[in-house]
Amino acid sequence: MQNKDGLLADWHERAQQLQDEVRCAVIGQDRIIKLIATAIFARGHVLLEGDVGVGKTTILRAFARAIGGAFARVEGTVDLLPNDLLYYTYIAADGKPRVDPGPLLQHEERLSVFFFNEVNRARPQVHSLLLRAMAEKSAHAFSRDYTFPHLTVFADRNRVEKEETFEISSAARDRFMFELQVETPQDAQTQRALMFEPRFHDVDELLKSVAEAMLPYTELNAIGAHIQTGVRASEQLEQYALTLWHATRAPQQFGVQIEGVNMPQLLTAGASPRAMSMLLRAARVTAWLDRRDYVTPEDIHAVFKPAIVHRVFLTPVYELRRSEIVHQLAEQILAKIAAP
Repeated sequence: MQNKDGLLADWHERAQQLQDEVRCAVIGQDRIIKLIATAIFARGHVLLEGDVGVGKTTILRAFARAIGGAFARVEGTVDLLPNDLLYYTYIAADGKPRVDPGPLLQHEERLSVFFFNEVNRARPQVHSLLLRAMAEKSAHAFSRDYTFPHLTVFADRNRVEKEETFEISSAARDRFMFELQVETPQDAQTQRALMFEPRFHDVDELLKSVAEAMLPYTELNAIGAHIQTGVRASEQLEQYALTLWHATRAPQQFGVQIEGVNMPQLLTAGASPRAMSMLLRAARVTAWLDRRDYVTPEDIHAVFKPAIVHRVFLTPVYELRRSEIVHQLAEQILAKIAAP
């Protein structure tokens, strides 16, 4: 039987292959690709935000294709109801009404990836049902419980259109390991390729270049657990992470200042204990992806913003400047807290 070190080494190669496959369809987004791979092996859910047409959906579809297992997708709309995720009704060929399992239930335990496109167009009641699926990996319908032990939820939202959209609740946002900002690639060569190379103009054909089901998705939970027990964090590093957490809750006590902001009145809540737990999970995977069995401050820095900024809640007077303020806050915290 293969020992843990050998197993982790074997899976490290698969993790690199996963990223390489996604890069067959997505260019100019290496950082986003690595962070999504990190979340997958840390067994966390991922929310992408960005402008229209920057490739958010393409990135998530590419990962879904490579992970394997059953895939389900739903489009967020203002009239979407919670039950639309669980079942759908129709008139069959014989003229009789039928009720069949919806996208969340139809694959049962084989469901590997659930993709919620434009999640902010769905109502809060739908977010609540999604929250249970993310938190408990289960749902109740047809007088029984359905479980999804291998589930990873991917969601995206655009930040341009605000009409007929709903803010995702703090509880739902806290269930996403990462919220990632996808920007337009700035490299001129990448921009030219996206504009002029025909292969980037047909997404369905483009995704066929990604190897399908290259990972045994049923083993991801086990390998994720091995990573968490196989990558260690020193006492000094744990204390450093704890201090960072305290700084997200009372930044002014650590000398954090943001121009034009009254720091004592900035926050309604800082990062939760779950947030810091997910931060450390992600940091361990980051170390593992770099072929180390110990966590460094740089590993924490690599995942601090994506794991924390969506879990810091501002008072209403500053919420309209949220995107600007939370990133400055994270940068200031990392700058003010000395790393071991």
